Amino acid sequence: MNAHSMTIARAGRSAPSGLGPARSTASGLAVALCVALGALGWAGALSATAAPKSANGRTVPLPGYVFVHDPSMTKQGTTWYLFSTGDPQGGVNSGNIQIRESTNLTSWKLVGTVFHSTPTWVTDQLGAPPTNLWAPDISYFDGSYHLYYAASNFGSNTSIIALATNATLDPASPRYHWADQGEVFSSRAGDDYNAIDPALVTGPSGSEWMLFGSFWSGIKLFALNPATGMPASEHPQLFSLSEAPASDAEEGGYIVAHGGYYYLLVSSGACCKGIGSTYQVIVGRSSRVTGPYVDPNGTAMTDGGGMELLGSDEGMIGPGSPSVYVGAGGDLIDYHYYDAWDEGDPWIQIRRLLWTADGWPVTGPPIVPVPGAPLSTPAPASGRSGPLRSPNA
Repeated sequence: MNAHSMTIARAGRSAPSGLGPARSTASGLAVALCVALGALGWAGALSATAAPKSANGRTVPLPGYVFVHDPSMTKQGTTWYLFSTGDPQGGVNSGNIQIRESTNLTSWKLVGTVFHSTPTWVTDQLGAPPTNLWAPDISYFDGSYHLYYAASNFGSNTSIIALATNATLDPASPRYHWADQGEVFSSRAGDDYNAIDPALVTGPSGSEWMLFGSFWSGIKLFALNPATGMPASEHPQLFSLSEAPASDAEEGGYIVAHGGYYYLLVSSGACCKGIGSTYQVIVGRSSRVTGPYVDPNGTAMTDGGGMELLGSDEGMIGPGSPSVYVGAGGDLIDYHYYDAWDEGDPWIQIRRLLWTADGWPVTGPPIVPVPGAPLSTPAPASGRSGPLRSPNA
């Protein structure tokens, strides 16, 4: 995700202001929270997110606030949690990472943000406050949830990857608190890489790695210390996994393991242009987490290779920034797209991630209804139990 300065929320669809941290969506508790937090905290947020816009009965209803970009999804108990880039206008708690909840994968409710305001050290390090925080990645290891995210500014590689941790994703728990763990990695104007779009990778023998990169010289990987979630060394070795000819429009990478291979998913093309976006998701695989990754034709992803996994389809334009939820019932891929039925607003889509006999991924039908699209029956979302890196599911 090279930039997020796009204006998405339109008149009548504006971002809710004063949104509090994630809370239970039960109506009784919501009323109590409105009293406790004040009308400007939760009353406005609930009115802006709970009721969809009216529809004519022939199209999918539009949520009151539409903006999901760079999603990352997991599950705790019976609740799905979706984390995504902050509001591009700096609304919703100063553009902080958004949190949504669902119990069925098809309808998502905005319930809060990770922080109320951007950590001051981020502004100090960038030299100016970022409009919003970008591209979160949620995972569970070493006894806590790890949320990696990025901070930068449009078209710049003065960028930061940072970390927040939490003992639980359940906001009703007394243990619920996002702890700011500070910087993980950064890049500066003189570097030939861009430290955004982080994604945790679990390698052999429980090793942990950080995938990142956007434009410049493409997608990179370095080793983490599994005990801390921080780089394994002060100056980690960077492995180049994928790049394309100038302007090297590759970013938003993710790695998933399956059948003895690691599969590298990359967002290729231009994002953040509404229905003018040219994003697609390409894939290659390797027997080693550090590569080389090749497509079915044997072309290395560092040499412009990559098989198309997701392209524009049925009004869902420019799919990108994928992540994969691995569960006992099968794999799910989540990503954002730009909705041609709703003026190019970015929204969440989820599909089953299936595997061919020769071990290449393909995607199933869309699970999440497309706002504004002609009304049809969505594909059923079956339950999932036990994500790879999430307990109590």
